[in-house]
Parts: sequence; structure tokens; C-alpha cells
Amino acid sequence: MNYKSKNKLIIILLLCCISTTLPAFAYIDPNTGAMLFSLLLCSITSIFFVFNSLILKIKTRFFSKSLSTKKHNFVIYSEGNQYFCVFKPILDEFEKRKINLTYYTSSKNDPVFSKNYNYIKSEYIGKNNTAYFKLAFLNADICLLTTPHLDVFQLKRSKNTKHYCHIFHSISFSMNYRLFALDYFDSVLCDAKFQIPLIREIEKKRKLPSKKLAVVGSTYMDYNKKRLNEIKTKPKNDKFTILIAPSWGRFSLLNKFGKSILEDFKNTEYEIIIRPHPQSLRVDKKLIDDLITSTKNSKNISWDFDSDNLKSLSRADILISDFSCIMMDYAFLFNKPFLYLKTDIIFDTLDCSDLDETAWRYKILDEIGKELKPQNGDIENLKNIIEEMKNNPNYEKNIINASNYAWEEKGNSAKNVVDFLIETQKELNNGIHI
Repeated sequence: MNYKSKNKLIIILLLCCISTTLPAFAYIDPNTGAMLFSLLLCSITSIFFVFNSLILKIKTRFFSKSLSTKKHNFVIYSEGNQYFCVFKPILDEFEKRKINLTYYTSSKNDPVFSKNYNYIKSEYIGKNNTAYFKLAFLNADICLLTTPHLDVFQLKRSKNTKHYCHIFHSISFSMNYRLFALDYFDSVLCDAKFQIPLIREIEKKRKLPSKKLAVVGSTYMDYNKKRLNEIKTKPKNDKFTILIAPSWGRFSLLNKFGKSILEDFKNTEYEIIIRPHPQSLRVDKKLIDDLITSTKNSKNISWDFDSDNLKSLSRADILISDFSCIMMDYAFLFNKPFLYLKTDIIFDTLDCSDLDETAWRYKILDEIGKELKPQNGDIENLKNIIEEMKNNPNYEKNIINASNYAWEEKGNSAKNVVDFLIETQKELNNGIHI
């Protein structure tokens, strides 16, 4: 049985479980309670996705004939403004080569609308299910996107689209998605060669057909590296600035340590910038609102909700994060080490859980950064820790080595991506199986 069939079986079993009456007991031990809570949570999530899939099928049945059947050669889909930095170099390369491309976005304020492209046709297609419904009837040779989990959740393949290609929106991100993220793509564009055997290992274990893989570099990193010259240099007399930029969800820094760590930083000599992950504004909204309220009277603490992270990164003398890929951005763009807090992330929910070895990015952390341990008094001793890190030449050397390993083809990514897409389209039109 393949993984896709197993997913469907799990959903059916979960639905059966919640429809069955269980005998009541006066006491439930903590482990059993946690298990039942997890089962309930999974059941609710499964029902949600089943319901959304049902709605999509109903719409498909009754409205498919009214949808546009216009054929596109190349299509890019962007979920929001934060991904424009991934696609901007690619759009510029298509424009330079005078090749037509359709750019669909789920943001009304996407920066693409302020660009004067002649060969790029841009269109807002709504958010979430509205966008997924339109994409389900896409008629194209190739669709390029950062969105994972194609044909796993709401984002479905269109029978009229020949090829789906995934590009990463952050460095070294290949196996840090949740399970089955890349399974049903036709191709994946890699930042570096080390990602290829990892993807092949997953394919082999899940009995998936081999994807087309290519090392193209990182358009996201190339774009931000180029923009560093446009960012104003931080004044020398500014306060020492700490950027707290975590990931999102219940295992993130703000969820696990938010209140305590911000309390420690209140009224210190440091300037503190808190930059939540954009997804936190949806998933962790109550937490974020509570933390904003608790820090509103702290003159040294500010919040950054800009979709562009480069301004805050360039102001930071040190970054504190958790398992977010922003750590790699900071290290590789500025050659500076970072601090991170360990959280109890459950790796079984990630693609890297199916690898025989620990994913590279988790092995490299202590070579290019340092774990921060509030329980050991590290917050009170932060200034000394940072000084020690700044005076340790091994960090910069390790960062350069890690950057060269995880980020290949620097400066050439946009050209490589467009070359790959054009060559792939030629193979599709010549009937070559990909």
C-alpha cells in the first residue's frame, strides 16, 4: 500500500473512531489523555480536509465547464508577498529573455503589480480554497510554486497541467517540511547537491517514482544578497540590537518561552525586535496579541510584521530563533553566528523523520550558532555570551564552509531555473517521459 492510500485509510479509521461510543471511566491517566487528545485533534483535522475536498469536488462537478481553458506555457503561483523574493529573479529572467509567463498570486498587494513587465501577466486569484479551485483547472505545460503538499491536502493537480515543479523558499529546507511535502511533484529545484540523495532516499522508502532534480542555487538568497547594498547601514551609536525571529506553531520559541524570555528582556540595555513568522499571525494570533499587550509599555521592545525580513536582519547584532530557517539566512548573508533555543519539536511529523541520518541543518547548528539556555542563566549572561561568540574566529570559518555546502551556484540561480524550465518544456513537447 503506498503512502497516499495509507493517508486515506487513516482518515477512514479516524472517522470510524469518533463515530463509536466509548465507555466512560472515572480516571484517565496523563499518557492516555494525551493520546486521546491527539486522536481527537487528528480526527478534527481529517474531517476539515475531507469536508474541504468534498466542497472542491462539488464545485468541480457543477462549475468546471465555466472555467477558462486558456493554455499557458509557464505559470508561477505565489501564496503571498513573502514569496516574491523567491520569484522576482525568475520573473526578471523571463522578462529579459522576452518569454511569456503567467504569475498567479494570492495577495492583492503582491509587489508584482507595481512592476512594469511586458512579458509577465499577473493576476490575483484569491486565497486558500478559492485559489486552489482555480489551480485545479489550470491548463499549462509547467507550474512552478513554493507551496508544498501537492495532491496531499487542498492543493490538487490539474489534469490539464503537464508538470509541477517545486522551488524552496528558504535555504536547506528540503526535508524540514511536514510529511509527504514533495511526494507528488514532478521535479524539485535544489539549492545544493546534498539535497538530492535525501530526496532519493525518501522516494525509495515510499516507493515513489523518481522526480527530476536539478541543482540551481537559491533565488531567494541571491535576491537578498543583491539587496544588501540597498539597505542602510546601521548607525554605530545605535543600541545593541537583538532580533527574536522564531518559527510558528506550538513548538515555536514564542509558544514555549515567549512570556518568560520577553519578561527577561524588558527594560534591559538592549533594543529588542520581535519578528513573528507570518504564519503565526494566523495560527498563533491569540498568543501574539497577548505578547504585544504584555510588552506595550516596554520602550526597548518593538514588533516587526513586515513581509520582508531583510531590514530587521540587517539591524540585528545577534539573532535568537528556534528551528526557523531564518537562522541560515542570517548566518549566510551576514557571516554572523546566531543563538537558538531548543524546543520539543516532534520530528515524526517531518519528512526528515524518514531519513536514516539526522538532517544536515540540525547537525550544523552548534558549528555556526550556539544554544541559548535560559534555565542556566544565559539571558542574564547574554552580553558575555555574545562577546565570546564575536571573538571566536571559528564561527565565521564554519559559516563560510556551511554556506558553500548548502548554497551552490551563487548569483546564477535565476538563469539556471529558467534554463531548467525551458528544457523541461521542450522534453514535454517532444514526448520525452520525465
